[in-house]
Amino acid sequence: MQLIDIGVNLTHPSFAQEPQSVLERAYAAGVEQLVLTGTNLEESHKALELCRRLDQKAEHLFSTAGIHPHDASSWHSTSAADLHSLLADPRVRAVGECGLDFNRDFSPRPQQEFAFEQQLELAIAVQKPVFIHERDANERLLAILRHYRDQLPAAVVHCFTGEKRALYSYLDLDLHIGITGWICDERRGSHLHPLVKEIPQGRLMLESDAPYLLPRSLKPKPKNGLNQPAYLPEVLRVVALHRQETPEQVAAHTSATARQFFTLPA
Repeated sequence: MQLIDIGVNLTHPSFAQEPQSVLERAYAAGVEQLVLTGTNLEESHKALELCRRLDQKAEHLFSTAGIHPHDASSWHSTSAADLHSLLADPRVRAVGECGLDFNRDFSPRPQQEFAFEQQLELAIAVQKPVFIHERDANERLLAILRHYRDQLPAAVVHCFTGEKRALYSYLDLDLHIGITGWICDERRGSHLHPLVKEIPQGRLMLESDAPYLLPRSLKPKPKNGLNQPAYLPEVLRVVALHRQETPEQVAAHTSATARQFFTLPA
């Protein structure tokens, strides 16, 4: 049973001392391919470097390159060119993490929107899919995305945590949906239980978003409270339970979807 983790923050400082050990635990747990998330120019370069250093054959590790809405205020005149250079590397399989975050507003909303539009244009130019972040910005994100969707090869709403209306609005635009350990959180994620079975096969993918979003249903929990891609099977278990499918079935179709979306090797 093979799993693909479409979103792991392996450049996070908590993994700095032992990235190889993190990967070895993931492989042992059946997570055989991982997409490392780039959240700004520096982190995107680091993610690509980890891919090169830790997977020289380019079989297991791939990355994204983008500027997160939290960092949108860092966008400058050469950002698009810098990202374009990163995206020229065959290991970099998607544009992002990019999008809108109107929950924390770490960057002013006009700057978030500008950086998002620039990255959508970049994705069209290089014909690579988009890895999207959205918090409390569903309607505005849709309004922007509709102008570009027909020209984009594909896009995934990473770490989906929204309600039914948001889910259906994304599915109507032929977007993919990434599900994380949020679904394992009985305090704030239980609304996803009936929704996850509404996601058609071919649109659903799984992600850890490690070191964030440790599945609360995981037993035993790590003492440091940090998530790892090795814990993705717990997300699989909960998703399978609420889709009324076996874990093997969910692993098979979500991995096939991820492999097609990111054009990963078999």
